[in-house]
Amino acid sequence: MKRIKVNEYNKSMGTLFDLSSPETFLFEHHPDAVNFPYQKFMLYYDQYLKKDTPYFFICSQGLHSGKVVSMLEYFGYNVTQVVK
Repeated sequence: MKRIKVNEYNKSMGTLFDLSSPETFLFEHHPDAVNFPYQKFMLYYDQYLKKDTPYFFICSQGLHSGKVVSMLEYFGYNVTQVVK
């Protein structure tokens, strides 16, 4: 699994999805992150993502982003986990 630290991410690398709940996202998030709560993401990811586009995933503790990156890598997506 590809993984980078949050201070290594910059917007030009690709879209950063924050998988936190909307409440957690409002309290704390990376300024370039797009909120896509984990449960909603798991239901609809294939409607929003393209396999040839780089995506980055972060969440408050790394659990959900790790699961998502592992799953999407298996399906052939270009994904990276961002950790704090």
